[in-house]
Amino acid sequence: MKHHRVATTGAALLFALGAFAAAVPAHGEVPPGIMLTSLEWPPYSGEMLPHQGASTAVVSAALASMGERVGVRFYPWNRATALVRGESQFIGYFPEYLSREVESNCWLSDPIGSGPLGLAERSDAPVRWNRLEDLARFKVGVVTGYSNSDRFDDRVRQGLQQVDFASSDRQNLLKLAARRVPLALIDRRVFDYLIRHDRQVAAVAATLRFQARLIETKNLYVCFRRSAEGERARKLFNDGLRKIDIPAVLDAALSGTGGTSVPRVAPR
Repeated sequence: MKHHRVATTGAALLFALGAFAAAVPAHGEVPPGIMLTSLEWPPYSGEMLPHQGASTAVVSAALASMGERVGVRFYPWNRATALVRGESQFIGYFPEYLSREVESNCWLSDPIGSGPLGLAERSDAPVRWNRLEDLARFKVGVVTGYSNSDRFDDRVRQGLQQVDFASSDRQNLLKLAARRVPLALIDRRVFDYLIRHDRQVAAVAATLRFQARLIETKNLYVCFRRSAEGERARKLFNDGLRKIDIPAVLDAALSGTGGTSVPRVAPR
């Protein structure tokens, strides 16, 4: 991923963009120019996180660099995406993975960062695999509505991969801890955040670990509505991304959410 220039440090830019990011404008304030949806997916996004999460920090910084205010509302994932695809005040949603289905439904921005997608397992029941085909004999926990990798999702659609659906990453990890599934598909930073900061997951954290072998390192994007307005918003946003240092903003935001700590990794 190509990195970008910025005149200030990530931390300084995060401080400056606070004046532009507007989750809920106060009475009498000028409303945000661009309205987006997101979900509770710490450390990348979340209403109560510092800067509303690392991905939100990048989105806000990019638009602030263009003098644009952004408003973000947080919903369950299926609702967040449906609001953008239908008629609403929201012009885009994030963070989204690249997939053939997503590309057919929206205009994708340039990358706003990346996340390591892999598998969590029980520490006392390691699963060995080398190719995706090796996972066919295991039921993998996934979150309803999430895109994963094209190859993995294709195998699910073709009936070649068993999956068990959960409503959230938290529920997926709790099902793993309860031995209802042998594997859970999850972003490594999300895994690390939940085992450290979510009360229910932290209670079973000693039984879980993240595998060293990744499914894929996935770029993250903003998905803009397929319309003339959406295309204008995407161009403005991409212009803003080129003005900021994405890794610096991510690192500064993650350091405030616990997301930069090193997760426990299972040996190969």
